[in-house]
Amino acid sequence: MVEYQTYAPGELEAEARASDYKSRWLLSLPAILIIIFAAAGPLMVMVVYSFLAPGDYGNVKWEFSLEGWMNTVIQRDIFDDTLVWADAHLSIFWRSLSLSLLTTVATLVFGLPTAWYIATQPSGKRELLLYLVTVPFWANLLVRTIAIQELIRTEGVINLVLLKVGFINEPIQMMFTNFAIGFGMTYVYLPLMVLPIYAAVDKLDFRLVEAAHDLYASRWTAFRRVILPLIKPGIIAGSILVFIPSLGAYVTPRVLGGGKNLMFGNLIELQFGQGRNWPLGAALSLMLMAAVMVALIWYVRVTSREQADG
Repeated sequence: MVEYQTYAPGELEAEARASDYKSRWLLSLPAILIIIFAAAGPLMVMVVYSFLAPGDYGNVKWEFSLEGWMNTVIQRDIFDDTLVWADAHLSIFWRSLSLSLLTTVATLVFGLPTAWYIATQPSGKRELLLYLVTVPFWANLLVRTIAIQELIRTEGVINLVLLKVGFINEPIQMMFTNFAIGFGMTYVYLPLMVLPIYAAVDKLDFRLVEAAHDLYASRWTAFRRVILPLIKPGIIAGSILVFIPSLGAYVTPRVLGGGKNLMFGNLIELQFGQGRNWPLGAALSLMLMAAVMVALIWYVRVTSREQADG
Protein backbone atom coordinates (compact mmCIF):
# COMPACT_ATOMS: atom_id res chain seq x y z
CA MET A 1 0.00 0.00 0.00
CA VAL A 2 1.44 3.36 -1.04
CA GLU A 3 1.64 5.99 1.67
CA TYR A 4 1.38 9.64 0.70
CA GLN A 5 3.02 12.39 2.70
CA THR A 6 0.55 14.88 4.03
CA TYR A 7 1.20 18.58 4.60
CA ALA A 8 -0.46 20.98 6.96
CA PRO A 9 -2.25 23.94 5.35
CA GLY A 10 0.34 26.41 4.09
CA GLU A 11 3.30 24.14 4.85
CA LEU A 12 4.10 23.43 1.20
CA GLU A 13 4.02 27.14 0.34
CA ALA A 14 6.31 27.90 3.31
CA GLU A 15 8.84 25.31 2.13
CA ALA A 16 8.75 26.73 -1.39
CA ARG A 17 9.31 30.26 -0.08
CA ALA A 18 12.20 29.07 2.12
CA SER A 19 13.82 27.27 -0.84
CA ASP A 20 13.39 30.34 -3.04
CA TYR A 21 14.83 32.60 -0.32
CA LYS A 22 17.87 30.32 0.04
CA SER A 23 18.42 30.24 -3.73
CA ARG A 24 18.31 34.04 -3.91
CA TRP A 25 20.88 34.33 -1.14
CA LEU A 26 23.21 31.90 -2.93
CA LEU A 27 22.84 33.79 -6.21
CA SER A 28 23.50 37.16 -4.56
CA LEU A 29 26.46 35.89 -2.51
CA PRO A 30 29.13 36.89 -5.09
CA ALA A 31 27.73 40.43 -5.25
CA ILE A 32 27.60 40.64 -1.44
CA LEU A 33 31.23 39.51 -1.18
CA ILE A 34 32.30 42.08 -3.78
CA ILE A 35 30.49 44.84 -1.87
CA ILE A 36 32.08 43.77 1.43
CA PHE A 37 35.66 43.41 0.22
CA ALA A 38 35.79 45.96 -2.61
CA ALA A 39 33.62 48.75 -1.18
CA ALA A 40 32.86 48.40 2.51
CA GLY A 41 36.31 47.00 3.32
CA PRO A 42 38.38 49.97 2.10
CA LEU A 43 35.79 52.35 3.52
CA MET A 44 36.12 50.81 6.98
CA VAL A 45 39.90 51.10 6.70
CA MET A 46 39.52 54.83 6.03
CA VAL A 47 37.12 55.20 8.97
CA VAL A 48 39.55 53.44 11.33
CA TYR A 49 42.58 55.37 10.06
CA SER A 50 40.80 58.71 10.54
CA PHE A 51 40.64 58.07 14.30
CA LEU A 52 44.31 57.11 14.70
CA ALA A 53 47.47 59.15 15.26
CA PRO A 54 49.77 59.87 12.29
CA GLY A 55 53.03 57.96 12.06
CA ASP A 56 56.40 59.63 11.94
CA TYR A 57 57.12 58.60 8.33
CA GLY A 58 53.64 57.91 7.01
CA ASN A 59 51.36 55.07 8.05
CA VAL A 60 49.57 55.36 11.42
CA LYS A 61 50.13 54.77 15.10
CA TRP A 62 47.53 52.53 16.69
CA GLU A 63 46.54 55.18 19.20
CA PHE A 64 43.09 56.78 19.31
CA SER A 65 43.24 60.40 18.20
CA LEU A 66 40.89 63.06 16.82
CA GLU A 67 43.78 65.05 15.39
CA GLY A 68 43.00 63.94 11.83
CA TRP A 69 39.46 65.33 12.02
CA MET A 70 40.55 68.50 13.83
CA ASN A 71 43.23 69.24 11.23
CA THR A 72 40.66 69.37 8.45
CA VAL A 73 39.58 72.86 9.55
CA ILE A 74 41.96 73.89 12.36
CA GLN A 75 45.63 73.35 13.09
CA ARG A 76 48.16 74.09 15.81
CA ASP A 77 50.49 77.06 15.42
CA ILE A 78 54.10 75.88 15.14
CA PHE A 79 55.34 78.64 17.49
CA ASP A 80 52.93 78.79 20.44
CA ASP A 81 50.84 75.61 19.87
CA THR A 82 47.57 77.56 19.75
CA LEU A 83 44.70 76.46 17.55
CA VAL A 84 44.20 78.51 14.38
CA TRP A 85 42.09 78.09 11.28
CA ALA A 86 43.64 75.90 8.58
CA ASP A 87 43.48 78.64 5.95
CA ALA A 88 45.12 76.49 3.27
CA HIS A 89 42.57 73.72 3.68
CA LEU A 90 39.63 76.13 3.77
CA SER A 91 40.81 77.86 0.59
CA ILE A 92 41.10 74.48 -1.14
CA PHE A 93 37.60 73.55 0.07
CA TRP A 94 36.21 76.79 -1.32
CA ARG A 95 38.12 76.43 -4.61
CA SER A 96 36.84 72.88 -5.07
CA LEU A 97 33.24 73.85 -4.34
CA SER A 98 33.26 77.02 -6.45
CA LEU A 99 34.97 75.41 -9.45
CA SER A 100 32.63 72.41 -9.27
CA LEU A 101 29.59 74.71 -9.27
CA LEU A 102 31.01 76.83 -12.10
CA THR A 103 31.79 73.69 -14.10
CA THR A 104 28.23 72.47 -13.58
CA VAL A 105 26.79 75.80 -14.75
CA ALA A 106 29.15 75.98 -17.75
CA THR A 107 28.34 72.44 -18.89
CA LEU A 108 24.63 73.23 -18.52
CA VAL A 109 24.97 76.39 -20.62
CA PHE A 110 26.70 74.49 -23.43
CA GLY A 111 25.04 71.11 -22.89
CA LEU A 112 21.37 72.17 -23.01
CA PRO A 113 21.48 73.73 -26.52
CA THR A 114 23.63 70.82 -27.73
CA ALA A 115 21.20 68.22 -26.39
CA TRP A 116 18.23 70.13 -27.83
CA TYR A 117 19.87 70.34 -31.25
CA ILE A 118 20.68 66.62 -31.28
CA ALA A 119 17.19 65.60 -30.14
CA THR A 120 15.50 67.66 -32.88
CA GLN A 121 17.53 66.18 -35.75
CA PRO A 122 16.42 63.34 -38.08
CA SER A 123 17.07 59.82 -36.83
CA GLY A 124 20.22 59.08 -38.87
CA LYS A 125 21.90 62.41 -38.11
CA ARG A 126 20.89 62.12 -34.44
CA GLU A 127 22.71 58.79 -34.07
CA LEU A 128 25.83 60.25 -35.67
CA LEU A 129 25.81 63.26 -33.33
CA LEU A 130 25.33 61.05 -30.26
CA TYR A 131 28.26 58.97 -31.45
CA LEU A 132 30.42 62.09 -31.71
CA VAL A 133 29.42 63.15 -28.19
CA THR A 134 30.68 59.85 -26.78
CA VAL A 135 33.94 59.81 -28.78
CA PRO A 136 35.97 61.65 -26.04
CA PHE A 137 35.26 58.77 -23.65
CA TRP A 138 37.34 56.55 -25.92
CA ALA A 139 40.51 58.42 -24.95
CA ASN A 140 42.21 58.33 -21.58
CA LEU A 141 41.39 61.25 -19.26
CA LEU A 142 45.06 62.18 -18.99
CA VAL A 143 45.40 62.32 -22.78
CA ARG A 144 42.35 64.58 -23.07
CA THR A 145 43.68 66.86 -20.33
CA ILE A 146 47.06 67.15 -22.04
CA ALA A 147 45.23 68.06 -25.26
CA ILE A 148 43.57 70.94 -23.38
CA GLN A 149 47.01 71.93 -22.11
CA GLU A 150 48.23 72.23 -25.68
CA LEU A 151 45.35 74.59 -26.43
CA ILE A 152 45.75 77.03 -23.54
CA ARG A 153 49.47 77.05 -22.78
CA THR A 154 51.52 80.17 -23.50
CA GLU A 155 52.65 78.86 -26.90
CA GLY A 156 49.38 77.01 -27.45
CA VAL A 157 46.84 77.21 -30.24
CA ILE A 158 44.60 79.85 -28.63
CA ASN A 159 47.43 82.29 -27.92
CA LEU A 160 48.98 81.77 -31.36
CA VAL A 161 45.66 82.50 -33.11
CA LEU A 162 45.01 85.61 -30.98
CA LEU A 163 48.53 86.87 -31.71
CA LYS A 164 48.14 86.25 -35.43
CA VAL A 165 44.86 88.19 -35.71
CA GLY A 166 46.22 91.02 -33.54
CA PHE A 167 43.80 90.75 -30.62
CA ILE A 168 46.68 90.57 -28.11
CA ASN A 169 50.28 91.78 -28.11
CA GLU A 170 51.68 89.11 -25.80
CA PRO A 171 50.51 85.61 -24.78
CA ILE A 172 47.86 85.34 -22.08
CA GLN A 173 48.83 83.29 -19.06
CA MET A 174 46.03 80.73 -18.81
CA MET A 175 47.90 77.68 -17.52
CA PHE A 176 48.08 77.02 -13.78
CA THR A 177 45.04 79.18 -13.02
CA ASN A 178 41.51 78.53 -11.84
CA PHE A 179 40.36 79.33 -15.38
CA ALA A 180 42.48 76.49 -16.76
CA ILE A 181 40.99 74.03 -14.27
CA GLY A 182 37.43 75.16 -14.97
CA PHE A 183 37.98 75.11 -18.73
CA GLY A 184 39.46 71.62 -18.59
CA MET A 185 36.74 70.18 -16.36
CA THR A 186 34.02 71.73 -18.53
CA TYR A 187 35.46 69.98 -21.57
CA VAL A 188 35.95 66.67 -19.75
CA TYR A 189 32.49 66.48 -18.15
CA LEU A 190 30.38 68.11 -20.89
CA PRO A 191 29.16 64.75 -22.31
CA LEU A 192 27.87 63.81 -18.84
CA MET A 193 25.54 66.82 -19.04
CA VAL A 194 24.52 66.38 -22.68
CA LEU A 195 23.39 62.75 -22.50
CA PRO A 196 20.83 62.99 -19.62
CA ILE A 197 19.35 66.20 -21.04
CA TYR A 198 19.13 64.58 -24.48
CA ALA A 199 17.26 61.62 -22.95
CA ALA A 200 14.77 64.03 -21.34
CA VAL A 201 14.29 66.11 -24.50
CA ASP A 202 13.88 62.97 -26.60
CA LYS A 203 10.85 61.99 -24.46
CA LEU A 204 9.32 65.46 -24.74
CA ASP A 205 5.91 65.66 -26.41
CA PHE A 206 6.41 68.55 -28.83
CA ARG A 207 2.65 68.85 -29.27
CA LEU A 208 2.65 70.59 -25.89
CA VAL A 209 5.06 73.19 -27.25
CA GLU A 210 2.89 73.69 -30.32
CA ALA A 211 -0.15 74.10 -28.07
CA ALA A 212 1.69 76.77 -26.08
CA HIS A 213 2.46 78.67 -29.29
CA ASP A 214 -1.18 78.32 -30.38
CA LEU A 215 -2.08 80.08 -27.13
CA TYR A 216 0.19 82.99 -28.16
CA ALA A 217 3.03 82.08 -25.81
CA SER A 218 6.41 83.49 -26.83
CA ARG A 219 9.40 81.20 -27.29
CA TRP A 220 10.79 82.22 -23.92
CA THR A 221 7.45 81.66 -22.19
CA ALA A 222 7.02 78.25 -23.84
CA PHE A 223 10.53 77.27 -22.79
CA ARG A 224 10.10 78.48 -19.21
CA ARG A 225 6.55 77.22 -18.61
CA VAL A 226 6.42 74.05 -20.74
CA ILE A 227 9.82 72.75 -21.83
CA LEU A 228 11.91 73.45 -18.74
CA PRO A 229 9.61 71.69 -16.23
CA LEU A 230 9.45 68.60 -18.47
CA ILE A 231 13.20 68.29 -18.97
CA LYS A 232 14.11 69.29 -15.40
CA PRO A 233 14.82 65.66 -14.32
CA GLY A 234 17.44 65.41 -17.08
CA ILE A 235 18.99 68.72 -16.02
CA ILE A 236 19.17 67.61 -12.40
CA ALA A 237 20.66 64.24 -13.35
CA GLY A 238 23.27 65.89 -15.57
CA SER A 239 24.14 68.41 -12.86
CA ILE A 240 24.71 65.64 -10.32
CA LEU A 241 26.80 63.63 -12.82
CA VAL A 242 29.00 66.68 -13.41
CA PHE A 243 29.17 68.12 -9.90
CA ILE A 244 30.18 64.91 -8.09
CA PRO A 245 33.26 64.00 -10.19
CA SER A 246 34.24 67.68 -10.40
CA LEU A 247 34.32 67.94 -6.62
CA GLY A 248 36.79 65.06 -6.33
CA ALA A 249 38.70 65.68 -9.56
CA TYR A 250 42.41 64.90 -9.44
CA VAL A 251 43.97 64.57 -12.91
CA THR A 252 42.67 67.80 -14.46
CA PRO A 253 43.61 70.10 -11.52
CA ARG A 254 46.98 68.36 -11.25
CA VAL A 255 47.89 68.90 -14.91
CA LEU A 256 46.26 72.28 -15.59
CA GLY A 257 46.42 73.82 -12.11
CA GLY A 258 49.98 72.99 -11.21
CA GLY A 259 51.10 72.74 -7.61
CA LYS A 260 49.52 75.95 -6.32
CA ASN A 261 45.89 75.49 -7.43
CA LEU A 262 45.01 72.33 -5.56
CA MET A 263 41.55 70.84 -5.28
CA PHE A 264 40.05 68.36 -2.82
CA GLY A 265 41.39 65.28 -4.60
CA ASN A 266 44.91 66.73 -4.80
CA LEU A 267 44.83 67.62 -1.10
CA ILE A 268 43.89 64.05 -0.19
CA GLU A 269 46.67 62.63 -2.35
CA LEU A 270 49.13 65.06 -0.80
CA GLN A 271 48.37 63.81 2.72
CA PHE A 272 48.98 60.19 1.75
CA GLY A 273 52.13 61.17 -0.16
CA GLN A 274 54.42 64.04 0.75
CA GLY A 275 52.37 65.11 3.78
CA ARG A 276 52.65 61.66 5.41
CA ASN A 277 49.52 62.34 7.42
CA TRP A 278 47.31 59.35 6.71
CA PRO A 279 44.64 60.11 9.36
CA LEU A 280 44.11 63.58 7.87
CA GLY A 281 43.92 62.11 4.37
CA ALA A 282 41.39 59.53 5.58
CA ALA A 283 39.28 62.22 7.29
CA LEU A 284 39.33 64.37 4.14
CA SER A 285 38.29 61.34 2.06
CA LEU A 286 35.32 60.72 4.34
CA MET A 287 34.34 64.39 4.16
CA LEU A 288 34.38 64.21 0.37
CA MET A 289 32.29 61.04 0.45
CA ALA A 290 29.81 62.73 2.81
CA ALA A 291 29.46 65.67 0.40
CA VAL A 292 28.81 63.23 -2.46
CA MET A 293 26.22 61.37 -0.38
CA VAL A 294 24.40 64.61 0.43
CA ALA A 295 24.24 65.47 -3.28
CA LEU A 296 22.95 61.98 -4.15
CA ILE A 297 20.32 62.02 -1.40
CA TRP A 298 19.12 65.43 -2.60
CA TYR A 299 18.88 64.11 -6.16
CA VAL A 300 16.91 61.04 -5.05
CA ARG A 301 14.49 63.16 -3.02
CA VAL A 302 13.95 65.62 -5.86
CA THR A 303 13.36 62.88 -8.44
CA SER A 304 11.04 61.00 -6.07
CA ARG A 305 9.01 64.17 -5.51
CA GLU A 306 8.85 64.77 -9.27
CA GLN A 307 7.57 61.23 -9.88
CA ALA A 308 5.00 61.55 -7.09
CA ASP A 309 3.72 64.84 -8.51
CA GLY A 310 3.72 63.69 -12.02
